[in-house]
Amino acid sequence: MGAEKVCGGLISPDTQEILARYGLSLPKDVLASPQLFSVKTIDLKDGYTKYYRRNYINVSRHRFDEFMRSMIPEDVGCIQGRCVRIGKTENGYCVTVRSNGVDTSYECRYLIGADGASSVVRRELFPDKRIYSYVAIQQWFKAEGEDPFYSCVFDNETSSGCSWIFFKDGKMIFGGAFEPCGCREAFETQKNKLERLGIVEGELIRDPIKTEACRVLRPKLFRGIYLGKGGAFLCGEAAGLISPSSFEGISYALESSEALADAFARSWEKKLSIERAYRSAVLSLRIKIALKCIKRPFMYDSTLRRSVMTSGLMAIKMRKDKSH
Repeated sequence: MGAEKVCGGLISPDTQEILARYGLSLPKDVLASPQLFSVKTIDLKDGYTKYYRRNYINVSRHRFDEFMRSMIPEDVGCIQGRCVRIGKTENGYCVTVRSNGVDTSYECRYLIGADGASSVVRRELFPDKRIYSYVAIQQWFKAEGEDPFYSCVFDNETSSGCSWIFFKDGKMIFGGAFEPCGCREAFETQKNKLERLGIVEGELIRDPIKTEACRVLRPKLFRGIYLGKGGAFLCGEAAGLISPSSFEGISYALESSEALADAFARSWEKKLSIERAYRSAVLSLRIKIALKCIKRPFMYDSTLRRSVMTSGLMAIKMRKDKSH
């Protein structure tokens, strides 16, 4: 069984489309409650709140990962362990994995790093390919009987990233992306603001069940994305393929993995370069990320965000009385 990943566990429309292409449906036990259809966008600095339509599916990220792993063919060998070392060999690469205190080395011709924001493959083989990153911190709280909502929180005084609040199976999760220096202090400051402004009740947010943290990447318009070379490839967040605006990464991981698999198939069939085929297949994702880099200032620059929110563009006009 794999370790749980720090993640919001919201399946985006892009991810839904990829699952639909393969005719996949999510089992009932993968879904989390409730399923919500709007995001409550809050600007803590200027005090604006707007609602926008969103078609996410709320899931348990751990159970979703287990569901995806369950489709690995039986003839594919799976090893549970931690990669501790990667080295270049004459014919490819040598990967050392530590499992139950024992190190075992494996040699391969091709190596694929699908190991997330803190990719060992990227760090060991391409140390000069740096990318801007945040620290994502989130806490879980008991929330039985609370009125659930999904919220995106902006506060330029504590982070140039965003934060989130959502509910999952009787629990509330508050988390956010913060600059590495002073990230925990910024996180706690945001929590205090949410309580002081009455967005979240103090009794609800003071006693966390657990605290999680991980690194999250933010590609920029012309920097950050790197796909690998020399028989070592990167996909998903390891390659820097993640939304720079929402930090959604599941769809990029699935699409880039599919693109790399197709690149291998095409190269063997037509004797093409795998690297060239992969770069070509991922071009649409790079364009998508570039467009989101252009969109990002309208979300994160306080002046532009204020203009968008006060205009009411694409916002939902909420009815206060839920009984009708």
